[in-house]
Formats: sequence, C-alpha cells, structure tokens
Amino acid sequence: MAHSEPHLIGPLLVGVDGGGTSCRATLLAGPDKARYDVVLGPANVSTDFDAALGTINAALAQLAEAAGLTMAELSTATAHLGLAGVMSPAIAARVAAHLPFAQVSVTDDRPTTIAGALGEADGVVAAIGTGSFIGRQVAGKIHGVGGWGFYIGDQSSGAWLLRRCLEEVMLSVDGFAPHTDLSRAILKEHGDDPGQIVMFSLNSQPSDYARLARDVVAAAEAGDALGARLMQEGAAYIRRALDVVGWKPTEAFCLTGGLGPAYARWLDLPSVTAKGTALEGALALAARASGAHK
Repeated sequence: MAHSEPHLIGPLLVGVDGGGTSCRATLLAGPDKARYDVVLGPANVSTDFDAALGTINAALAQLAEAAGLTMAELSTATAHLGLAGVMSPAIAARVAAHLPFAQVSVTDDRPTTIAGALGEADGVVAAIGTGSFIGRQVAGKIHGVGGWGFYIGDQSSGAWLLRRCLEEVMLSVDGFAPHTDLSRAILKEHGDDPGQIVMFSLNSQPSDYARLARDVVAAAEAGDALGARLMQEGAAYIRRALDVVGWKPTEAFCLTGGLGPAYARWLDLPSVTAKGTALEGALALAARASGAHK
C-alpha cells in the first residue's frame, strides 16, 4: 500500500491559525518532526462559518497530501486550532464537530498568540494591533482580559487610539480644550470640516481607524500634548491589565502586534521579543495536549 498504517506513522501534531485574511496550517509528523505547511484564504468562523470550515478542511487535505497520508491517518493527529471568530464554547464545539480529529482543541487566537510569543515561559503578552488583549501564561495555563472588540473594548488598540483622538478633536472644536498640532492636522485632513470627521466615524470600520493610529503615535513621539496624553492613557490600561491578570515582575512581558512595541517607552517596563507566531503557539498547545512537550 502507498500509505502506512496509522500506528506506524508516529506522533502527528497539527496547528492552525485562521483569521480574516489567511488560514495557516502546519503538520509535524513522526519522531523527526518533519514539517509541512499550507497557507490558504480567510477563515473567520463568525464572518462565514461554512466558508471558513471549507478553507480549514481544504488546508488539512493539502497537509495530508503533502505528507503522503490519508485523511484517516491525519485524523489520528492531536490538533489545536486558534481561529478568529470563536467567541464562545458553543462556536468552538461546532467547529470541532466539523473536523476529522479525535483529539482537537478549538479556541480563538488569544491562547495561540500567548503560547507562541512566550513558548514555555511564564509571563504576559500584551497584543496590541487593530484590537487588543492582554493574557498571562503560568505553568502552561493561559488566561487573559480584553479582546471584546472595538465597540465595547480593545482599549489601547490602534482603532481605540484614533477613536479617542477624534473624540478629543471634537472637544477642542467645541472649546473644551486647546488645539494641538495633532488636532489641527486631523482637522486639516478632513477639510477643516468637523462634519467630515462625523461622517468618517459613521462609515468607518475598526481597521480604518487603526490605519491612522500611527499619526497619533508619531505626534506623541514628537512631543504633542494630545498624542502623549492618549499614549499615556493606553499605557495606563495595559498597566491595569497587568495587575488584573496577576503579572509578576519576575515573569516575562512581551509587547506584540503592530502597535504593541510603540507603548514600550510609555510603559517603561523591561520587555522580551516574541519567540514565535500564533501558528507556533497552536503547535505548542497541540504538543501540550498530546504530552509531546518537554
């Protein structure tokens, strides 16, 4: 036969990192941990469940083919999937029911991001991008705060930072506070018309806000009073989150995401570089579940 019997394959680990832009899947096979990787399109299970599961299962089929395995053989793997859109245990269970694995864990991307960034080390990850969350890992156990989305959470994030900035611009327009170079520049970008800012706020997605957040960071770095105050406000939230999750100064602290490192000077805390990606974290969590980690 072209394929080995499952009990001769050796340990198989599968990690999947699925998001709104792409789905990355990796298989580690056998004692030598031969690695196979596949990248396909979006896999957000809340945006389009059927399309996301189609993408994920297509990626798994490609992994099996690349490794010379049948899907029955691949199904003996221990798998962990960290997917955008997994907002509840019910969604996680629904995803798991559509997968071939007997041993599988499905989470959102927070646990995989933390495990990837810290490896086996204890510590906290502040993942600050378009959105945000802060999570702590201790002895392989993970918990965190935030990640509730732009409208009711994601404090310190890129989207939050610009929304707060626009709020302060409008307060300056109304005379509650003096303008700064940053508020004047934002007004100028909108034709010196506060109404255009209102229209932007009504028609924009979090990613639209986040794309402009670098302007706030740059202004803060240049000494603008408004920009500095907003960065300090974002840093204060991160510090409060560190207290809430129980971070100890002896543990690692990692700032990740597109905006995370920008907070380093405002926090003035020693930080470490992320060891790996969310995909590496998915593999690490699969290894922990299988007992394959050290």
